[in-house]
Amino acid sequence: MLQSIRDRSRSWGAKIIVGAVVVTMALFGIESLVGLFGGGGDEVAKVNGQSITRQELEMEVQRAIRSGQVPPEQERALRGQVLDEMIGERLLLAFAEDGGLYLSDEQLDQVIVTLPEFQDQSGRFDTDLFRNRLASAGFTPTSFRSALRVDLKRQQLQQGLVISDFALESERERLASLQRQVRTFRYHSLGPGDLAEPVQVSEAELEAYYEENRESFQRPEQVRLEYVIIDRQEMAERVEVDEEAVRQAWEERGRDADRRVSHIMATFGDERSRDEAVARLEEVRQRLSEGESFDELALEYSDDPTTAEQGGDLGVVSRGFFGDAFDEAAFALSPGQVSGIVETDNGLHLIKVTELNQAPLEEVRDEIERELALEQVSDEYNRRVQALIDESFAADDLASVAASQELELHESDWVSREGGEGVLSEPGVMSAAFNEEVLNEGYNSEVIELDEDRRMVLRVAEHREATVLPLAEVRDQVMAAVERRKQRDALLDVAKQQAERLQDGETLELDWQRVEEATRQQGNVPRAVLQAAFRLPRPDGDEPVYGYTGDSERVTLIALDSVAAGEPDEETEAFVARMAQQLRAQAAIQGLRSHLRETAEVERY
Repeated sequence: MLQSIRDRSRSWGAKIIVGAVVVTMALFGIESLVGLFGGGGDEVAKVNGQSITRQELEMEVQRAIRSGQVPPEQERALRGQVLDEMIGERLLLAFAEDGGLYLSDEQLDQVIVTLPEFQDQSGRFDTDLFRNRLASAGFTPTSFRSALRVDLKRQQLQQGLVISDFALESERERLASLQRQVRTFRYHSLGPGDLAEPVQVSEAELEAYYEENRESFQRPEQVRLEYVIIDRQEMAERVEVDEEAVRQAWEERGRDADRRVSHIMATFGDERSRDEAVARLEEVRQRLSEGESFDELALEYSDDPTTAEQGGDLGVVSRGFFGDAFDEAAFALSPGQVSGIVETDNGLHLIKVTELNQAPLEEVRDEIERELALEQVSDEYNRRVQALIDESFAADDLASVAASQELELHESDWVSREGGEGVLSEPGVMSAAFNEEVLNEGYNSEVIELDEDRRMVLRVAEHREATVLPLAEVRDQVMAAVERRKQRDALLDVAKQQAERLQDGETLELDWQRVEEATRQQGNVPRAVLQAAFRLPRPDGDEPVYGYTGDSERVTLIALDSVAAGEPDEETEAFVARMAQQLRAQAAIQGLRSHLRETAEVERY
C-alpha cells in the first residue's frame, strides 16, 4: 500500500484501502480525463501560494470515514488533523520536486504488479478487483494514480534522508558500552507516613482542578436498552430425550468409530487359484465356528507374514485405510464379530473387529442427550426466529413482541458505545444499539446473530447525550485526584530534602531495597526507578550518589552505589544500534518537516 497514506491513516486513526496503480493508461478509459482535484471549490488553505480546496479536504476526510476506522461523529476533529497533514505533504512534495526527484510512468506502472491488494488468487493483476477496491476507498483510478505518484516521490525524499544519516564507529562503541552497563543501587519508596501532616484540599483547589480537567469527568453518550433473546440451548434444556434414542445415537457413532481389527489373508495367483483361496478361508470359517481361536488360525493360515504372528492384528484403523470393500465389512461389525470373505486388491480376507475406539455410553450420555435435544428443537427454533424477525420489524415496541413470543423482556442499566456486561459486551450488540434508525428513529433493531444458537433483538428505552458531569456528582473523584497530586508533590519535596541530606553525609533510617548489577532491562524493579537509577551520574569513589523520582504510583529515593561494565550481548547491542539509527532517521525527517513549516508561507481560512 502507499506508505505515506498508511502513515497518514494511522495519524488520522483510519486505514484507507489503497495500494496499487495501473498497468497502462488504457485500463482507465474515460476516467483518465477526470483529475482528483478538479472542480474548484472554496480555498481552506494556501501553501506557498498553492491552494488546498475544500473539495480536496472533504474527499480526504470522507475517505478516512469510509474506511470504517473513524466514527462520523469525530468528523469535525478529524478535519483539522487532515488539513494539517495535507499542508505538511504539500511542503514535502514541493521540496522533493525542487530537488529534481523524478518518477516515470514506467516506474509507476511497475508498482502495480508487485502489490497483492489488486491481484487474484493466482497472483495476477485483476482490473475489476482494482476498480472495486479503489471505489470502496473513494478513489478513481486517475486520482489514485496521482496520489501514488505523490507518495512515491515523498518516499524517495525520506529514504534519501535516512540513507544519508550515519554514525561514527566511536559513537557505536559508546552506545554499546552504555547499553551493557550494569548498576548496583538501593531504593526506598516514600508514603503518606513520611509527611509531617496529611495534605489538605481547599474548596478553591477542588474547583480549579475540576475546571482544568472537565473532560476527565465526562459521561459518554449512553442508552438504556430493552432486549429479547431466543436461545436454542435453553429450549433444548426443556426437552426430554428418549433413552432408546440415546442408545441408538451412541451405536450410530460406533459405526463410524475407529476400530482395532485383525485379519486372515489368503492370496491367489501363480501358486493358488482364487477358488483354492476361497476354499482355504472357508476351512478357517468352519474351524472358527467350532470354537477355535482366531489368533491361532491366523498364525496357521494367514499369508500376511507381518501380522500372522500377532494373531492377524492390523492395529486401529479409520475409514479409508484399506479401501471400500474392506471398510464396508470392517465397519459393519461389532467387537468380536468376524466378516464373510472380503476381496481386496491384495487378496481375500476374513476380518475380525477386536475393539472399538469409542467412549462408553455413560461417559458421553450428556453430550448425546444435548445433541439430540438440539436436533429436536431446531425446527421450532428456526420458526421462532423467523417470527421474531417478522414481528419485531412491524412492532412499535418490544414488550408486545416479547409477550407474543413468550420471551423474557430484559432491561439494561445505562451503557455506552463501549458496551456493558454479559450479552451486551458481545460483538455487534452496541453497533446495533447505536444504529441511526434504532437510536434516533426509535425502531427495533434487526435480529442480531450472537452465535449459532442465539438470536437477539433490542430497542433503545432511553438515550442521553454525552455531558460533563457537575462537580457535585464527581466531588469524591475530584477530591481523590487533588489529594493524590498534592501528596505526590509533597513527597517529592521530602525526597529532594532527604537526597540532599544523604549527599551531605547525614545518616537516615530508611528501609532500602538493594538491586545488584541491574541491567537496563531489569524486570523486577519498577520501571521509573530503574530509569532514574541509570540517569544518575557515576559515583566518585565509594561515595554513593543520591537522587529521587516520582510517577503516578510512587515517589522513590535512590542511592546509586556503583557502575560497572557488563557482559557483551551482540543481539541486544545490534537491536539498540538499529533503534538508534531509526530514531536518528526520524529526527532527520522531522527536522526537515519543521524547517519547511518554519520557512513556508501557510495561510488557513
